Amino acid sequence: MELSDRFEQALSWAMSLHGGQKRKLTGVPYIGHLLRVCGTVMEYSGDEDEVIAALLHDALEDQNRPGLADEIAERFGSGVLHIIKQCSDREESPPPPWRQRKEAFLERLKTADASVRLVTAADKLDNVRSLTTSYRVWGDRVWEHFRGGKEGTLWYYREVVRVLCHASENALILELESAVRELESPAAGPAA
Repeated sequence: MELSDRFEQALSWAMSLHGGQKRKLTGVPYIGHLLRVCGTVMEYSGDEDEVIAALLHDALEDQNRPGLADEIAERFGSGVLHIIKQCSDREESPPPPWRQRKEAFLERLKTADASVRLVTAADKLDNVRSLTTSYRVWGDRVWEHFRGGKEGTLWYYREVVRVLCHASENALILELESAVRELESPAAGPAA
């Protein structure tokens, strides 16, 4: 796959949107998450729209402002906007309660197209890996930073895997399933 200047523009724009944002537990610049998700989508043969959507997948959730969706469509096309919207579990402010948002997202994921499933799987894989690493450092205190707590967060990731596996089993989804099992394993006992 050849990347055009659209990708460069998306990379620059992602940095301007998320440049000051930090990851929830570690304080690491958020752009690292976006780059890992983007890299995973590339690894699994994503096209340029999917790669750009991976870079911008959290724009509507984290940086939403009036006109942002229109600006995404204008800059990168309606295909990119479609993927981002379908990967988002909230656009409105204030957002609905956590469980309600997650259940609505899972319901949408059941009928999502392959592009949305690809970006979602890459995003959740990075989130689960980061959470597993944080759990090893902080133990059960890590769950205090998640609205769903331990039980809700594990339920959510299990359900994402179940829904994705129902649509299609591929190497990325199997990798995500393995990462969720790994997260459940240390989460079941004390941190080492």
